[in-house]
Amino acid sequence: MFTGIVEGLGELVKQEGLAKGRRFFIRAPFDLKDTQIGDSIAVNGACLTVTSLEGDLFTVDVSPETLSRTTLGELKSGDKVNLERALRVGDRLGGHLVTGHVDGVGQVVRREERGDFIFFAIRIPKELSPFVVEKGSIAVDGISLTVNGVKEDLVELAIIPHTAKITTIGFRRPGDRVNIETDLIGKYVVKLLSPYLPQKGLSLEFLRDHGFDL
Repeated sequence: MFTGIVEGLGELVKQEGLAKGRRFFIRAPFDLKDTQIGDSIAVNGACLTVTSLEGDLFTVDVSPETLSRTTLGELKSGDKVNLERALRVGDRLGGHLVTGHVDGVGQVVRREERGDFIFFAIRIPKELSPFVVEKGSIAVDGISLTVNGVKEDLVELAIIPHTAKITTIGFRRPGDRVNIETDLIGKYVVKLLSPYLPQKGLSLEFLRDHGFDL
């Protein structure tokens, strides 16, 4: 389990081919002395298992399933990646609950800089739209972000200068593909309510009518 609060930008130093998968060698910008083989690290939002450690360098094996459902297969040696180690009991939950299980791949369709802030519009797979609500949470490449607005499959986000500086979102441009994980709680809400939903699906009006104080 993760929080979506990126610890730093790592570097994909090199990669090797495995049988239908890949092995990544990643340099971390933080101390790995508390990290052990078998621990989980989110790489651009995808939960991966540490398979070896040497100084600030660690390796992870990326399965065919992960390569097919995320953008990790598009990475090249030298690329920067968002890194977050798994949440420990007692840690502050500064973002939101993130599993590291990517739901799908979105695409940046608009980037607009207004002063020190960057505003993005990202098109997500239509099947993920029911799980995204205005002012709710979404993980983009493993970054916990607040949804400014949502119009069908288009998600609008505002990025503060600090987030732009320490994560990959700062250099995303229109056309770039990004890993999307929708809010865990939202997925369970939709799953539990789906037998009782009208054909048009879940809406704020429906929730208000059924006793939710919004």
